Amino acid sequence: MTAKEKPAEQAPAMDAAEMARLYTDIARKSSALVARHLARGANGMPALSDELGIAQAFFEAWQRLLADPLRIAEMQMKLWQDYMALWQNSMLRMFGQDATPVVQPHKADRRFRHEDWENNFLFDYFKQSYLIAAKHLHQSLGGVTGLDEKTAKKVDFYTRQYIDAVSPTNFLLTNPEALRETLNSGGQNLLKGLNNLLEDMARGEDGQLRVRMTDTSAFRLGENIATTPGKVVFQNEIMQLIQYAPLTDKVHATPLLIIPPWINKFYILDLRESNSFVRWAVEQGHTVFVISWVNPDGTLAHKRFDDYLTDGTLAALDVLRDITGEPKANVIGYCLGGTLLAAALAWLAAKGEDRVASATFFVTMIDFARPGELEVFIDEQQVAALEKKMEERGYLEGSEMAATFNMLRANDLIWSFVVSNYLLGKDPFPFDLLYWNGDSTRMPAAMHGFYLRNMYLKNLLREPGGITLAGTPIDVTRVKTPAYFISTAEDHIAPWQSTYAATRLLGGPIRFVLGGSGHIAGIINPPAANKYGYWTNENLPRRADDWLAGAKQQAGSWWVDWARWVAGHAGDPVAARRPGTRKYPAIEEAPGSYVRQRIE
Repeated sequence: MTAKEKPAEQAPAMDAAEMARLYTDIARKSSALVARHLARGANGMPALSDELGIAQAFFEAWQRLLADPLRIAEMQMKLWQDYMALWQNSMLRMFGQDATPVVQPHKADRRFRHEDWENNFLFDYFKQSYLIAAKHLHQSLGGVTGLDEKTAKKVDFYTRQYIDAVSPTNFLLTNPEALRETLNSGGQNLLKGLNNLLEDMARGEDGQLRVRMTDTSAFRLGENIATTPGKVVFQNEIMQLIQYAPLTDKVHATPLLIIPPWINKFYILDLRESNSFVRWAVEQGHTVFVISWVNPDGTLAHKRFDDYLTDGTLAALDVLRDITGEPKANVIGYCLGGTLLAAALAWLAAKGEDRVASATFFVTMIDFARPGELEVFIDEQQVAALEKKMEERGYLEGSEMAATFNMLRANDLIWSFVVSNYLLGKDPFPFDLLYWNGDSTRMPAAMHGFYLRNMYLKNLLREPGGITLAGTPIDVTRVKTPAYFISTAEDHIAPWQSTYAATRLLGGPIRFVLGGSGHIAGIINPPAANKYGYWTNENLPRRADDWLAGAKQQAGSWWVDWARWVAGHAGDPVAARRPGTRKYPAIEEAPGSYVRQRIE
C-alpha cells in the first residue's frame, strides 16, 4: 500500500470510564455555577458602572474622531486598499501562485506559529484580515488629537485589549491548530476544554474566570521549590525573617538583607537550585536574610505603609545587627520592596542613622512620573473606587492585582492559556515561575491606599518632605548610600526609563545596569544560563536614552557584575554563621509558614 493509499487515522477512542467521569464533572460543575449565579441574583446583582472610566474615554475619542470626517474618509480608503490587496493576493494563492503578504505578524508574536497560518491560503487570509483590521483600528483611535494624555493612554490600552481578544486564534472555527486537534481527537479536546473552563470558573469569585497557567499540584514549597536551607529566626504580625545556612567556610562580614515586594511572594528569588538568586548569593559568601511578608486578611486592614517600614525593614535591620554583631547591612529591594527600601533610607537619613552599607534596587521606581502602562489604572476615579472596595473587606484581593498585571501582557498571560486549556483541551504544564505568578497575595487596605495615592497618583516620594512616615518627613535626596540599580529592557511593570529617573534623586554614588528581558526573567537570570546579557555605562547622563546610547553590551548575567560591586561593601571574611542565636532561636525551617498560605 502506498502512502497515498494509506487510510486516514481514526480518532482515538476515549476510555468509557474517563468519558463518564468527564460528563459527570461537567454536569456537577455546571450545576454548581448555575446555583451560585442564581444566589447572587436573588441577593441583587450589582449595578453596571464605569469605575475604570473606559466608556467615558472612548466616548470622548469617538466624538473627536467623528468631528474630522476628512480623516475618517482617508482611513476608510487606506483600509479598503489593504483589503483589496489582500483579496487579490488570496485569489492568487488559491490558484497555487505565490503572493507577497500585505501584512505580517511581528516576529515576537507567537499566536500564528502553526504552519497552517502560512501554508493554508484560507487561514492566511483570516490572519492577514485580522492584522489589517487591528492595524487600522489602532491607528484610528491612537491618532485622535485633542485628548489629554491619560485619556489617550487609556484608549490605546483598551483598544489593544479588544484587538487581542478578537484574534482568530481565540476561536475554534478560525484556529487551524484547534480544528486539527478536534478532528484528530474526535472532539475530545473540546470536552476536556469545557471541563477545564468550568473548573476555572468555579475557582473564580463574583463570576470571574481564573485561568490556570500551570499544574499547581506539581510543586511543594520546601520540597521542590524554595528549597535553600535556612531557618525562620524572627516573626511579627506582618513578616517572618529567614536566615539561610552558609554554604562556604568563610562569609563576608556585612550581612545581606533582601526586601521582596508584598505583591506575590519572596520565593521568586528561590525557585529551584539552578535559578535561585538566594542560593547563589549564599554561595558567594553572603549571610543572607530574606523578609517573607504575611498574606494579610481583614484583621490586618489597618496596617499602613509606616508599619511595613517599622515592623518590616527596620525590625529586620535590628535583628541582623543583633545576630551578626555588624552595625550595617547590604540591602536589596525588589520592585515595591525597592520603593520601601528608598523610603527607609530616607527615613534613616532624616534620623541621622547610618545602618545600610549599600542599597541595591531591582526594577524599582522611586520617581513615578512615568509608570508605564500601569498608569491606565491610576487616576482619582479608579483609586477612589478601589479604596471603597478595599474598605468593605479590609484588603485588595490578590487575584485582582494579578489580573491587572496579566492584562499588560494579555496574549502571553491570558489568551495563550485560553487557547491551550479550552480549545486544545490541554492540561497546564508544570512551570515553577507560573506557579509563583499564580500564588497571589492580598494587600492591606490602609497600606495599599497610601501607596497608590502617594506614589502613583501624587508622586510624592520624590518631593522633599512630601511623605511623612512614622512621624518623620522624608527626603530621598538626602540619601548618600552607595546604590546599584538593575532594570530590564522589556519591563512592562517598571519601565527602565522610569527607574533610571531615580539616578537624579539619590545623592550617593550610583551604578545603573540594564539587563535583558523583562520584570521577572531579566532579574532571575543565573550566570549558568548565559542568557540575555546586560548593558553598562560608567556615566549617568540626565536622559535615559543618552545613557543607553553610550552603554556597552556585556555577555552573560548581571549577577556577576553586581557580585563584584557589592563585594566592595561587604567587609572582610569572617567565620560562617549558622542561623539564629540564643536570643533569636530558630522558629521553623525555611521557607516558613507565612509563605505557605495560598489563595485558591
